[in-house]
Order: sequence, then C-alpha cells, then structure tokens
Amino acid sequence: MDYDLHHVPKVLSVYLKLSEYPILAREIRERMRQELFARGVITPEQFEREVEAKALSTQEKEGLSQPLMQESPEQWAERKRIVRDHLTDFYFALNLPYTLFEEIVRSALSARKPGEDIVLTFNPELAPWDMLFAQAEEYEKLPPAKQAQVRHHLQEIIVVLIRGMISDQLGFVGVAREHFDISDLREIHSRRFGRGKIGGKAAGMMLAYKILQENESDDPLPLSQHVVIPDSYFIGADVYYDFLAHNELFRFSDQKYKTREEIEADYPQIRQLFMRGRFPDYVVYNLAMLIEQMEDSPLIVRSSSLLEDNFGRSFAGKYESVFCPNQGTPVENLKALLNAVRRIYASTLNPDALFYRQQVGLVDYDERMAVLIQKVEGARYGRYFFPTVAGVAFGRNPFRWNRRIRREDGFLRIVCGLGTRAVERVASDYPRMVALSHPQLRPEVTVAEIKKYSQHFMDVIDLEENAFKTLPISEVLGSDYPFIELLASLDEGDYIQPIYFMSPEVTPGKLVLTFDRLLQEETFTTLMRAILQKLERAYGCPVDIEFTVEILTEPPWYIIHLLQCRPLSRQVVEAEHRAPSYIPSEDVIFTSAKLVPDGLVSRIEYVVYVDPARYAQIPDYTTKLEIGRVVGRLNKKLEGHRYILIGPGRWGSANIDLGVRVSYADIYNTSMLIEVGSAESGGMPEVSYGTHFFQDLVEANIYPLALYPDQPDTVFNRAFFEDSPNMLTAFLPDDEPYAQYVKVIDVRAVTGGRLLEVVMNAEKEKAVAYVRRYDD
Repeated sequence: MDYDLHHVPKVLSVYLKLSEYPILAREIRERMRQELFARGVITPEQFEREVEAKALSTQEKEGLSQPLMQESPEQWAERKRIVRDHLTDFYFALNLPYTLFEEIVRSALSARKPGEDIVLTFNPELAPWDMLFAQAEEYEKLPPAKQAQVRHHLQEIIVVLIRGMISDQLGFVGVAREHFDISDLREIHSRRFGRGKIGGKAAGMMLAYKILQENESDDPLPLSQHVVIPDSYFIGADVYYDFLAHNELFRFSDQKYKTREEIEADYPQIRQLFMRGRFPDYVVYNLAMLIEQMEDSPLIVRSSSLLEDNFGRSFAGKYESVFCPNQGTPVENLKALLNAVRRIYASTLNPDALFYRQQVGLVDYDERMAVLIQKVEGARYGRYFFPTVAGVAFGRNPFRWNRRIRREDGFLRIVCGLGTRAVERVASDYPRMVALSHPQLRPEVTVAEIKKYSQHFMDVIDLEENAFKTLPISEVLGSDYPFIELLASLDEGDYIQPIYFMSPEVTPGKLVLTFDRLLQEETFTTLMRAILQKLERAYGCPVDIEFTVEILTEPPWYIIHLLQCRPLSRQVVEAEHRAPSYIPSEDVIFTSAKLVPDGLVSRIEYVVYVDPARYAQIPDYTTKLEIGRVVGRLNKKLEGHRYILIGPGRWGSANIDLGVRVSYADIYNTSMLIEVGSAESGGMPEVSYGTHFFQDLVEANIYPLALYPDQPDTVFNRAFFEDSPNMLTAFLPDDEPYAQYVKVIDVRAVTGGRLLEVVMNAEKEKAVAYVRRYDD
C-alpha cells in the first residue's frame, strides 16, 4: 500500500521519538507490532507479506535488475528490517493513539532505568505540536516530586508552544510562561483553525484572563469569580497568506514602502479587490460550522495582528473590528462573517496603519493578520442587544481634575451600550470619566456641564433589522430597564436627582446617564482597581483593558467580561516640572488650569494656529475638511522643527463642526495638540484619554492640553496669535486661500530670537507657555 501523506505528521512524531533510542527502538517496535496484531489492525501473516512486497519494490527502485545475484542474503535481511520498521511506524500512527506509543516507550525505559528521572529526549523546537502536547501532559501527570525534577523541561515545551501559537514577542513570552499551563494552551489550540499565531489582541486577552483566574491572598476580592472572557475563536495568522495567495494579492505586499500619497491613492482599489476575494474551502467550512455553533448570537469580528497590543506599540484603532448581528439565515450570516474577515484583511493595507508603521519603525516587519471572533457580550432589551456598561480602564490616570485624585489607582471611561463610544471620539457625546481613587469626583461642576458632558447616544445591535445602530438614549432605554437606577439620574431642570424609585410615569427624556449610583457601589470600584493592580503586578507595568459589565441580582453582583488587555504604550506620568517663579506678563503666551498633564516642551520654533472663531464661521464642509489636509501638509513641511498645534474644540473629532478632522498621519511631528474651548468657537475640548486617538498622542510623545481662553484664571495673549505675521505661504504657497483660517507663527522671528516653552504641572493644575532665550 502507498503512504497516506495526510498522516505523515503523526508518523513523523513516532519516528522522531524512536530516533532518540537507536538501540532500544528495536524492542519498542516489536512491542508496537504486538499491539497491532493483538488489536486486530493487521495479522502477522499479512504484515510480513507486505514487508516482502515493499522490500522487492525498493530493490526495483534502486535499479537491481537481478536482486538474487546483486544483493547478499545479509543485505536482503537488512532491507526487510528497515521496511518492517517503517511499516510498523506507519500502521501504528495510522491506527492507534499516540498515548499508547508513549506508554510503550515509558515501559521499555523503566525496564532499563528503574528509579531514574524522566527526561526530555527530543528537541522541542523541531518536534510536532502533538508531540509537545503529549509530552507536556505526561509531565503534568507526574507526582509532585517528579514534576519538580522536570519543571524546566515542561517550561521549555510551554515556551515553544507560546512562541509558535500565540506570540514570539519576548516581553509577552516572559510573562506568559509564568501563567499558562499546558491545558490552557490545549484549549487555545482547540479553538484555532488554520496555521499561525492567534495575534496580539487575542494573546493579550487570554493572558490577562489567566492571570486574573489565579486568586491570591492579598486580592481584595476573589477575582476568578468576577472575571470571564467571551466565547472566542481564532483564525490563525497564516490564513491571511492563504487568502492572499488564493486571490493573487501578494502583489500589494510592498505598499508599505510607498509614499503616503501613493498609499492613499491605491487603497480604494485594493480594498475592492480584497472584498471580492474568495476564501479557501477549509476557511469557508470552518466559519460555516462556527455560524452553526453560535446560532443567533451577535458576533464581533476583531483584528488580532501580530503587531497589535504588544509591549511597545499598541496599534490602537489602526485595524478594523466588525459587528455581525447574526440574525439572518445561515447563508446570510456566513456571508456577513466572510465579509467581516475580508474587511479586516483589507485594513492591513489601509493608509493609517501603513503610515503608522513607517513612523514607529515597524515597516520592515512581516505583518500578518489573525482574526478573533467572539460572541458579543450583553443582553436583549426590547428589539436591541447591548451590554449594560462597557468601557476602557487604565492603570494610570494622567489627568487630575482634583488634587485628591491618586494617579496610581487608575481611570475609567464608561458608557451604556456597546463600547465603541468609549474608545472613539464621537460627535456631541461624552463617556463618564472616572478616577478610581475618588469615583464620585467628576471634572464637571455645574448641573449644565454634567448634562452637556454626558452620554446622549448609544451603540446597539438592532435584532429585528439585523444591523448595528447608533440611537438616542431616549429611544432605547425606558424606566423598566434593569438596573436603570445605577446608570441614570433624573433631570429635574435646575438639579439632577438620583433614582431611588423609578416611577413608570418617568419619561425616557428625563434620564441623564451619570452612572452615579454604580460608582457609589464599593464592590464595583474596588473590583476595577483590583483588576488593574493585579495585571500591573504580573506585567511589570501599568496596563489598559477593554471590558463590559454584567450586573447581577445576587453575589458576586458584578461580572467583568474582559475583551482586551495591553501594556500602556509608555509611562504616561512624568516627573514634575516647575515654571520659573517670575515670568514677565508680556512673555506669557497662554496658561491653562484645567486637566493639565505633567510635561515640558521646550525650544518651540513654530506655532500652527487654527483660529477658532474663523473656523466656526466656515460655511461649507469642503473647506473645513481641507483645513485638516493643510495641517497634514504643514506637518510634513515642519519635520525636523519643533512646533505645536493649537485649534478649536476637539482635534480628530468625527464631527467636523466640533474640531479639525485629522488623523495620526496629519500630526505625528507636532510636540503638543492644544484644544481651544471658547464661546466663539462653539466646540469644547474633551478629555480624550482612553480613546484610540489619545493612544496615538501618547505613543508619539505628543502632549494634549485643553485651553479655555474665556475663563478668568486663564491667560491668552490674543495679540501674539492675531498680530503675528502668517508664514503659511512660505511653507505652502498653494494654500494661500486658507491663510485666513490657518496661521503659522515663527516664534523666533516675532520675539527677537527667543523660543517658546510650555511647562505643565499636574500637581499644581497649571500649564504656562512663555517665551524665553536659550543660551545655545
């Protein structure tokens, strides 16, 4: 019979193992044949007939035309012995479990070496994964004394599996090997299809979950009872290559080396080609089985590239995640799921992602995209599906809007509904920001501010229309929503009242999402602090997580569904900086006394100023959109110079009326991004900490700062901004039509050779920008 190549990996496992015992292998194979005969796989007579037939065949293949004369009896016996060994390995691997083979080996060894330690007898780096799993599971079955003797072998196997299946980033591996056991890795392996790693996002979630399942005596709560992860499955990163090969898309692999303009021009066509791409049959089959298994549960399909959520760069928001409501027929649901994967694959070549890689020194990395498919956490309410609470949590709070706040206790951004509104800067809407050291202290003070800076819209899945939607709070939540009293307060006009009893007569329009009573629940806030602190201890640095909250009517009261975990991109809290005790008033350009981070930006040569009042008066969308492009062009021209950006409202907002629309690619060279909130501009700054936009600022060492010129404790030197000559056309002659909105100020030219310095002190809640002379 011919060898079935489908079974070669298992045969290889047997062969590699036996190669470690060149003498004992004969005895082991004899026992293997006895098992084959005893279990009726093949009779001894049939086996020997096949040995002779194959031996004769090998003589012909080796060119022996007269084998009786050309080969001695000793050579013929050796030929049959070799063929007999190969057939033994083949039949055993094809028909009997690998664990039985291990038992035979172990039995043969114990007869030779009674009382001696069990050791690792093969190179894990070269062995098949099935062999690694089997050996590690055998080690874990040993009694404690024996386990201690082979712990180093077991850890080597675990590290090899982590690097092959999850991540080869050494920072991650160093943490993961202390927490994953072989059963964890076996579970991940069983939920992956296709070859390759499961990617950074999936890896971070799995590791954080494992850490939080390990209860410790100093945990304030039994975290293992409070933390779960969604039902999750993984498409291996190498499937991305199969997709490229299947659709002849490898020709776009060099996009990352093109200019930004070329990348932007090519991407629409590339995306269309990806969306028309066909998947290999095994991918379609596995996704169809997954759709059947998930039934009608809403799904989210998330990017999990090899570069995401690593120990240096987070890639926050660079690749797509797609909600699949999953409420159609199986065929419709499968089509939607395949399209979601196509969108994620296409996003590997989107301009923001490629430009980001160019800027952070990862352009030469072989980026492959794994995919994480999860059930959406939440519950049905009416026709809508959404979690009660979703958000992001950070192990450090760089903004202290009150001196009582402790940075090290962490920070939350929470919303009701799907968590997309917690991680993106969205139009005219705000999450609740929570300092975990003092959860009930909020940045807003007045009733009007609390109402304005609250959540007005929520993201949900409409189960009846099979669609993701953004809707006003009043259209989704009613007085009968479970736990509404923990999420909302009542708008009574000139005051906001907590809900202690919800009357059916209360209209949804009176609900204000304050989350006040939830944040009064010590169990919840203690739980969030404990999660962040435990993960920080394990990682050796602060982390950020994405999560949803399930509220129960009995202990443990709160369940945190962990969706993502990654190390903070860098230490976001810096050493304290102090401004000089005396600065002449004429040298002060601006000051700020609200939401000030710690930092120092010196030797600023240029200020790029988008006039808030004039921006607000721009009547057409096209011009406002072009302002962002002008900023992007200036960003390239000012490379090598230190400059800061100052402009209206909310930089990077999806609503172009609230602020200049820019992306990371438009601002990466600036040293500061200053948001001006004033009555004339109509837009107000937002504490964007926790959004993907803010992550870009952090990683690029760009300081965000809010500036309120109309407040009495703020200095804003209007003469400096309004009377200084505009150097825009010196850098961009073709953009003269936009000079009335965008001004470039040459600081050295207008201050007699001096430069600008900005000192930010969070402890004193004070930032001051002033001009000074430098000795060199």
